[in-house]
Amino acid sequence: MTNRLRILITGFRPFPGAPYNPTEKLVDRLVRLRRPLLANVERIGHVFPVSYIAVDRDLPMLIATHRPDALLMFGLAARTAHLRIETRARNIVTQLWPDADHARVDSRSIAHGAMSTLSFGPHSGKLLRAAHDTGIDARPSLSAGFYLCNYLSWRAIEATRTANGPRLAAFVHVPLMPRDPVHSRTAAHAMTFEELVDTGEALLVETARLARATTKKM
Repeated sequence: MTNRLRILITGFRPFPGAPYNPTEKLVDRLVRLRRPLLANVERIGHVFPVSYIAVDRDLPMLIATHRPDALLMFGLAARTAHLRIETRARNIVTQLWPDADHARVDSRSIAHGAMSTLSFGPHSGKLLRAAHDTGIDARPSLSAGFYLCNYLSWRAIEATRTANGPRLAAFVHVPLMPRDPVHSRTAAHAMTFEELVDTGEALLVETARLARATTKKM
């Protein structure tokens, strides 16, 4: 193992019902951060279209091309006021809402014949503590929903269980916030974008620490 760690940081584009997705800008900020603790961390940013086909096409390509040691993924939970650290993905996908390509899935299961849930692992609790330490409201979550965030989570956990996959993966749901990055908190927005960047930085540093400490077991 070299001293240089690779972390793939992902977000999503806007999608039906959410014309603004802060994770798109967040990925850009985290990739461009210059911090001593991240000096030996190569960061690869990617923003997924909100599309099942795009996830199935892009995620394997990114892993094969960049060989990341860890995946740090962000998505928008517009109806939640706090940050959510997802602890698992469920083998279920909605047939009610089409993705941004207007495609609907044919089955309610992501992987036929597989178990009902996949766990991200105990590192989710350590990421939760890192988020708490920034002073924001962060909570563990047992459900990443039924849409693309859960779908990506499932595919990412699957990838960690392959020989050449990342050592660990994490998914973080962020609340809706003002488009103006200097906008103060309001009753409708419990977090500013700059606070989100600070928390994202803490999560990135902790992800790097965890990845270095993790030995891939197959």
